[in-house]
Amino acid sequence: MPEPVPGPRPVTPVGIAAALLERVEAGLADVAGVPDDVRADLARARAIAGGLEPYLEASTSPESPALAALTERTRAEDWSGRSGGVRLEQEMLSGHVEGALLQLLVRTGRARRVLEVGMFTGYSALAMAEALPEGGEVVACELDAAVAALAAECFAASPAGGRIRVEVGPALDTLRRLADAGEVFDLVFVDADKTGYAAYVDLLLDTGLLAEDGLLALDNTLLQGEPWAGGSDGEEQASANGRAVADLNAALAADPRVQQVLVPLRDGVTLARRV
Repeated sequence: MPEPVPGPRPVTPVGIAAALLERVEAGLADVAGVPDDVRADLARARAIAGGLEPYLEASTSPESPALAALTERTRAEDWSGRSGGVRLEQEMLSGHVEGALLQLLVRTGRARRVLEVGMFTGYSALAMAEALPEGGEVVACELDAAVAALAAECFAASPAGGRIRVEVGPALDTLRRLADAGEVFDLVFVDADKTGYAAYVDLLLDTGLLAEDGLLALDNTLLQGEPWAGGSDGEEQASANGRAVADLNAALAADPRVQQVLVPLRDGVTLARRV
């Protein structure tokens, strides 16, 4: 009988904090002399942190059957056997709550053309496609051809899948080609290599790819707490990804081309309006 596929590990600041609090609480369980009020405070902190993300899931409109099936397909894959220079894992999936946010952004912004930089298995692309009006299109950029093929299989099972056009290859090359072709997008969602974010943002803002008054959404801009709390496992220094995100956040906050806010949803979503 095959081993059960493990669930996703915590990759958001709140999820990581909850796991750490649970570990501390377990470590103190048999320690004598810990005041009752300290144990109670620790249990309360663990319950608040650990319960937040499940509560957000329960309080968000349900996902479509096609999105739920895509999630299950992603979690069932053996990502450890993948190669190609880029580490892939099920935790890269945008997921239910973030997908619902993207759908609201598409609908309330009346977007007709959406660009996604970094598709993975296609959850966010399909979520946005479901929210588009008739004739709308999502252009999704993905580096890994095998992952793009998996996503295409999932799209084929959804009525909204025909609204997605997948472009396989290095994202900067694809963006330059789209810009040269005069393509313009109302909403751009970036969820790709973090060290490449600054270049993507500059290209999007320096060309006509992002429409005037268009909306740019950037995923993972809290990056597991690294921009302010350092690396994982107690390391003082953030990783290269953490440093890149911290630099990007500081640059965006001072950039006169955009008005932006960093929303602490999951691993952080920055929304930036071109001005």
